[in-house]
Amino acid sequence: MTLSRKFSTLLVGLLASVSVFAAPTKLVVAANPIPHAEILEHIKPILAKQGVDLEVKVFNDYVLPNTQVEEKQLDANYFQHIPYLNKFNQDRGTHLVVASKGVHIEPFAAYSTKFKKTAQIPNGATVAIPNDAVNSGRALLLLQANGLIKLKDPTNITASVKDIVANPKNLNFKELEAATLPRILNQVDVALINANYALEAKLNPVKDSLFAEKKSPYANLLVARPDNANSPAIKKLAAALTSPEVKKFILKKYQGGVVPAF
Repeated sequence: MTLSRKFSTLLVGLLASVSVFAAPTKLVVAANPIPHAEILEHIKPILAKQGVDLEVKVFNDYVLPNTQVEEKQLDANYFQHIPYLNKFNQDRGTHLVVASKGVHIEPFAAYSTKFKKTAQIPNGATVAIPNDAVNSGRALLLLQANGLIKLKDPTNITASVKDIVANPKNLNFKELEAATLPRILNQVDVALINANYALEAKLNPVKDSLFAEKKSPYANLLVARPDNANSPAIKKLAAALTSPEVKKFILKKYQGGVVPAF
C-alpha cells in the first residue's frame, strides 16, 4: 500500500470516528406542562438515539412560547393548534409555521362545581370563558352546540360575546386568561376550560365535565420558523411526536382526556 493510500485510509477512518462521536444537535422546545411537556419528555430517549438533544422549556401561557421562537430564543414550540397560530401571526406580525402534522386533540369542555347537568344551569348564571379570540370563539361554539346560546355566524371560530344573538338563560360572561380558569371554577357557575389546564387541575374532560367537544379541528402540533422548520432535527422531532410510541403513551396516560390526532 502506498503512503498516499495509507493516508487516505487513515483519513477516512478518522472522519468516520468524528461522525460517530459528533455532538448531538441541541433543540430547545417550549411547551405547556400537561400534556405537551410530558409527551416531549417521553420521547427524549428516542431522539437522543437519533442525535438530537431535546431540552423542554415549560410555559404556563400561550404568548411567550411563540414570541421566543420568533425571536430565535427557542427553536420550536408544541402547545397550540392551527387556528390559534394563524390568529397569533395575524395579530402579532410573527412568521411562525407548522412543522408537523397534528399530534393530539384536547377536548374543550365545560365544568362546574355547582351543577351536574346542563339543564341545571340557572337563568343569569355566570359563565367564564378564555379571553383570547380563538379560544373564546371555541367556548362560544361549544355553548351553542349545547343549546345555551346562538351566534350570528354559527361557524365563526373567532366569535366573541358581541356575536351572540340569542341568550335564553341570560348568561353573564366573564372573559379571563385561559390559565386562570381552573383556579376560579368555584367562583363562577360554569367555566369553559382548555384541556391542558383542566388536566393540570386534575379535571378530565371525559369524566368531569358538563359537556365537551365531540369532534374537534383543534389538533395541537409542532411549530417552528421558516428558517428551521425543515431542518433534520426538527423533522426527527416531528416524526417522534407522531410515532406509534407516542400514540400508545397518550392513550394509556390520559384516558380520553387527550386524544391522538394521527
